[in-house]
Amino acid sequence: MNERTLQISTPTDRAVVLTRVFDAPRAMVFAALTEPALLKRWLEAPGRKLDLCEIDLRVGGAYHFVWRGPGKKDVGTRGVYREIVPAERIVNSETWDDWDAGEIAVTTMLVENSGRTTLTSTSVYPSREVRDSVLHSGLEPGATESYDRLAEVLASMLTATKPAN
Repeated sequence: MNERTLQISTPTDRAVVLTRVFDAPRAMVFAALTEPALLKRWLEAPGRKLDLCEIDLRVGGAYHFVWRGPGKKDVGTRGVYREIVPAERIVNSETWDDWDAGEIAVTTMLVENSGRTTLTSTSVYPSREVRDSVLHSGLEPGATESYDRLAEVLASMLTATKPAN
């Protein structure tokens, strides 16, 4: 197993766990997950770019994302932050604007070891049917592409912070 490859598991009948290791400190990964300018650099949907990215990063604060692309229908998601431990943990709700699947509970954990960060994102869906629909909708290739772009953004951030010789 290549730890820099996205791993997907289904530990329960309603949960999906995404795990990926990034060559960056967890504070940097946390920033890339929570700062709109950074999210817009890596979080895309097929044929769409993240256009609207509003984040009120506090417990009880909301977020709203909308992806847009030429000739494509806008896709939006929103939610509320339930728990935030900077550079360690984010717990939030997630609903999709045009998909009445119910609320998804998402927990994202960041664990750093020797300057590398393991991101583990657990999504608990309202039912097994909703979870299975997500699994069959292209979750693996879409998440793999997004996390590959995130790795590139983190690498460029690390390069920008290294002192010149």
